[in-house]
Amino acid sequence: MPTALEKCQQQAKHLPLKERAMLIRALIEELDELDEENLEQLWIKEASRRFQEFKAGNIKARIGADVFHDARTKLKELR
Repeated sequence: MPTALEKCQQQAKHLPLKERAMLIRALIEELDELDEENLEQLWIKEASRRFQEFKAGNIKARIGADVFHDARTKLKELR
């Protein structure tokens, strides 16, 4: 049975790009309200989760330059 997070991720994938960007912005703003120690712990957990997914072969590594290029392209589409 999918977790609440997995359900949310699936629903978010079906949002139009602009709405996904708005959701991301709202989530980031909520994170800004966390104190630095809590925020650092959250990022450590996320980095660990991603690394475990990579080691398990569930996700592939991407070249950083490609990631930033794709992000810039998507941001330009939003404008």
